[in-house]
Amino acid sequence: MIRFFSFFIIVFILASSFSNAGTIYFYKDKNGVLHFTDIPDNPKYRPFISESSFINKNQFEYNLINKNQIEKILKRYCEIYNVDYNLAYSILKVESNFNPYAVSKKGAKGLMQIVPVTQRELKIFSPFDPEENIEGGVRYIRKLMDKFGRIELVIAAYNAGPNAVIKYNGIPPYRETKDYVKKVLRLYKRLKNKNYILTLSKEKK
Repeated sequence: MIRFFSFFIIVFILASSFSNAGTIYFYKDKNGVLHFTDIPDNPKYRPFISESSFINKNQFEYNLINKNQIEKILKRYCEIYNVDYNLAYSILKVESNFNPYAVSKKGAKGLMQIVPVTQRELKIFSPFDPEENIEGGVRYIRKLMDKFGRIELVIAAYNAGPNAVIKYNGIPPYRETKDYVKKVLRLYKRLKNKNYILTLSKEKK
């Protein structure tokens, strides 16, 4: 009980110290020591206190979300924005592997790994909220589809940004982006083929 009470005293102090910092991140190292920061530089960090609140009111709901629920949310927004579900799924899988708390070195957050500048553009205020993150990510894919048309360019723009695709008039020559496009396309084609075979099998029944 004393340890539990002490923990929340620490949390209160941290909340006060970081009151203007936005989101506090933490991770427990192999020795059981808790590390806190408002500027995560390691993928081990996870959100602890979000948007200047003492405890993120949706924190426990996020922890309970599973892959099936994420897929349902993704399907719903793909239907709303007329986006290929297989493409959106492939991007989400490669970006975060279904981790709602994923944070990249560049500050991309959540399931669809949306960077801060794009968060502002899409008016995403809670990037670790699975539904808000997916809605914004799928809406962004729709925007890129309208702009570039070709799937490989949409994928490249999602990774490197639309300006880079425009600048190079195609997939930018960045190793990270080229590898990213290959990964997403590989998964996308596998899903398309799998769904095609499932459709054929259903039609034969």
